[in-house]
Amino acid sequence: MNTQPNSPVNQQKPKILVARAIFPEALAKLEESFEVRSNQEDRIFSPEELQKELSGVVGALVTGSERIDANALAQANDLKVVANISVGYNNFDVPVMTAVGVMATNTPDVLTDTTADFGFALLMATARRITESEHWVRAGQWDKWSIVNNPLGMDLHHSTVGIIGMGRIGQGIAKRALGFGMNVIYHNRSHLSEADEKACCATYVSKEELLRTADHVVLVLPYSAESHHTIGAKEIALMKPTATLINIARGGIVDDAALAQALKEKRIFAAGLDVFEGEPKVHPELLKLNNVVLAPHIASATEKTRRAMVDLAVDNLRAALAGKKPPSLINAEVYKA
Repeated sequence: MNTQPNSPVNQQKPKILVARAIFPEALAKLEESFEVRSNQEDRIFSPEELQKELSGVVGALVTGSERIDANALAQANDLKVVANISVGYNNFDVPVMTAVGVMATNTPDVLTDTTADFGFALLMATARRITESEHWVRAGQWDKWSIVNNPLGMDLHHSTVGIIGMGRIGQGIAKRALGFGMNVIYHNRSHLSEADEKACCATYVSKEELLRTADHVVLVLPYSAESHHTIGAKEIALMKPTATLINIARGGIVDDAALAQALKEKRIFAAGLDVFEGEPKVHPELLKLNNVVLAPHIASATEKTRRAMVDLAVDNLRAALAGKKPPSLINAEVYKA
């Protein structure tokens, strides 16, 4: 059937999916150019529902709760781009997306400082037993000030922090540690440049040396099959009994069951966790312990940063659908100029 240039068919907007709730202003911006299939009630789709929702759309905004794999893409014949509102993208099966010609994007840089801030806040709360102390006060257990009978923590100043994963956020943690006079050691897949090491005053060491030496271990590495259980019972056994462990990376980097057992037996001093295996579920043994600080995956959770993440994801999606290269394209081989 032939259509005239100004016919309703030619004026029809491309369809996109917004898989989780986003800020109303961002949604309104998208609705100017697209027919938006929106999930503002913020319900997490089952795999079957996600497969259905991706059918017939040319683009999608998703979060870590949406697994984009062969099953999700089985009916997504029109899909050109999936924009993750996250710097991590372990919810993407990138080889599968690349094989079917779907661009994958993420949101790096805009959350670096906010996440590093939170990582350091979690480190301080864990070392100084802040949440445990608050619970103690709220429970009416504080009846006097005491030199020895108040919760005693571990110092940060002049201690050694070991950072596993020295990307943008890891370097941000290191630079914050310098303000506390901390000695910074790190382990990474590769050495930083000499200039970056100097900027962070950081020294590269093996993972084993880091675990044996550090007073505080901070995990900031991306999740992959290779990094699964980077910290397990064997690694925890190398740590000092006075050490703390902080995970702001991804669930699965730490063996939560092994960590819970070590904390219960006080084989390390404390842990601070923002991410968990199988989140939002938390290992039940962790919930019973007072020497662990638990946060609900909020390292990037400031309004300014979350708005910036959404805005970058929107920019990635709009660029891809306009035939332009998205600002933070993961699988560049899919893009055809």
